[in-house]
Amino acid sequence: MTKKLVIFLHGVGSNGDDLAGLGPHWAPLLPATAFAAPDAPFRFDHGPGFQWFSLDGVTAQNRGERVREARAAFDKTLHGLLSAHQITQPEKVLLVGFSQGSIMALDALASGRWPLAGVVAFSGRLATPDPLMPVRNAPVLLVHGRADPVIPWEETESAALRLKAAGMSVETLFESGVGHTISGSGAQRAVNFIARCFNGSEH
Repeated sequence: MTKKLVIFLHGVGSNGDDLAGLGPHWAPLLPATAFAAPDAPFRFDHGPGFQWFSLDGVTAQNRGERVREARAAFDKTLHGLLSAHQITQPEKVLLVGFSQGSIMALDALASGRWPLAGVVAFSGRLATPDPLMPVRNAPVLLVHGRADPVIPWEETESAALRLKAAGMSVETLFESGVGHTISGSGAQRAVNFIARCFNGSEH
């Protein structure tokens, strides 16, 4: 039976299929691991695709509240996936987010709601309001392109400082010349990180 689960969380205006292709590439390095790539619970405001929360009128000041309001639907999505894969321990689950998906992945861990095996956040930011209250010192990998025109790479630098201040283990990868995307080298760093997270959670 599958013992571990990687859940991909897509960016705003996209869908689960956008990241699902990483699963088959990573599978050989992650034995006994299943992959899930759900659509976010809400339809995108401005076209096809889905969103974890609306960007309409979002500001630095109200983003944290948007994330808080999105938690119930997000948690329902994750609980459904864990049930479908017959996984009862969040410690066997790792979240991989991109952009808005990264915001939700980091919030799941930093808010203390999900004692995960770890989180990988590509091109994201930490929008969780203080105080951060992680209930498990799960490792975090933050990956960001220095040429990102959508979410500045400094957001990841700030996230790393806040997460470390909350006592979390954080690794970062800043990639020169990379925009708002997942690069091949970023993906490789991520799967190696995930393998270490899961090996460390074997008891």
